[in-house]
Amino acid sequence: MSEEFKVEIVNPDSSFLFKEDVTEVVVPAFEGEMGILKDHISIISFLKPGIITIQSKSGEEKYYIEDGIVEFKNNNLSVLTSSILNLKDIEKNKLQDLIKIAEEEANKADKSDQYKFLADQKVETLKSIN
Repeated sequence: MSEEFKVEIVNPDSSFLFKEDVTEVVVPAFEGEMGILKDHISIISFLKPGIITIQSKSGEEKYYIEDGIVEFKNNNLSVLTSSILNLKDIEKNKLQDLIKIAEEEANKADKSDQYKFLADQKVETLKSIN
């Protein structure tokens, strides 16, 4: 019996990724890292800045996201995000620019605790990529 399910990642520009041979996905949910396998219970959750890891027959892929919503139902995983980057394609210069912007966001004094938490998550995740 097949242990595969479908994944679709959508951003405002396009359908970023569609795969049908996925065996596991790990997403950065607000509750913590969440692993999803075939026949997982139905869920809807918000995503925080972090890395999405996709395991499939063709290998492992990793993507950086800043936010989003994940839904899993009937062995179909949908990720809606405003910003996504493939880690294998990211250039060192772009990564340094993203870290600098995230650090500036995190240091803004007039922002809410939630905003600062998310900005800190961005900084921590981007530095771990570096």
